[in-house]
Amino acid sequence: MEQAYLDLGRKILEEGNQKEDRTGVGTRSIFGHQMRFDLNQGFPLLTTKRVPFGLIKSELLWFLRGDTNIRFLLEHNNHIWDEWAFAHYVQSKDYQGPDMTDFGRRSLVDEQFNKEYKKAHDQFCQKILNDADFAKKYGDLGKVYGYQWRHWETTDGSFIDQIKNVIELIKTNPDSRRMIVTAWNPEDVPSMALPPCHALFQFYVNNNKLSCQLYQRSGDVFLGVPFNIASYALLTHLIAHETGLKVGEFVHTLGDAHLYNNHFEQMKEQLSRDVRPAPRLVLNPEKKSVFEFEMDDIQVENYKPHPGIKAPIAV
Repeated sequence: MEQAYLDLGRKILEEGNQKEDRTGVGTRSIFGHQMRFDLNQGFPLLTTKRVPFGLIKSELLWFLRGDTNIRFLLEHNNHIWDEWAFAHYVQSKDYQGPDMTDFGRRSLVDEQFNKEYKKAHDQFCQKILNDADFAKKYGDLGKVYGYQWRHWETTDGSFIDQIKNVIELIKTNPDSRRMIVTAWNPEDVPSMALPPCHALFQFYVNNNKLSCQLYQRSGDVFLGVPFNIASYALLTHLIAHETGLKVGEFVHTLGDAHLYNNHFEQMKEQLSRDVRPAPRLVLNPEKKSVFEFEMDDIQVENYKPHPGIKAPIAV
């Protein structure tokens, strides 16, 4: 199952097209790729490097809450969205720290810059946690995933809860071809810290099994895609749990699948490792709704991965 991901990484390294990008780091990419994961063969949490499952759980619960402020994530020691909020803060008149211009390039070669960045970033996170007004002003990422999933705003000023609606449709009309949730709202894209990468997903029921297909317009294959695989596999399990179904497949369709230029060696190291048995997902059977789940209600068993591999994030 994990081999599908490794094959993608190898294909980009060997056949990818060199492209510039908004971060200034540059990428090697391919366009149009699909991976399939049979969720009955285990939970698709990569074993060729450690993927922190706690971050995946807290991010998905954040989405399902309809939350868009990083304060919830920081309360669960999740820093995967910090960089976009911090970038907004350092560009504001309230920021008084060292110059953070051209972070993507300078962080690769400037040790002193990295120390200054870490200090300013840590102070920013502490202020988000301890100052509600500051968190409201600088912790919010705009109308990103959770907002679109749970509070899609209509032209008449009302709101659509896409997650509740799709769960109800799975329960009442499982043969429907309209079991779709979209995060890509063209009107709101300019107000988002990061336009949705995983843009649209659709459910499919067959033989009492729930499958999910994701369309992801842009995939950071080394850092982001392992999270996306596990997150949507978890979402499929949670919704199958509520609707009384078993799990089927997670189908991951990518548009621009890329490796950043500063991730090549890390990907090669990962490709050199052997694949280990996939872990098992365990959900609290007492929780009946996806909206009831807390962190402790979601666990993986027998996860024995290789060590993690660090790589810089491009913002």
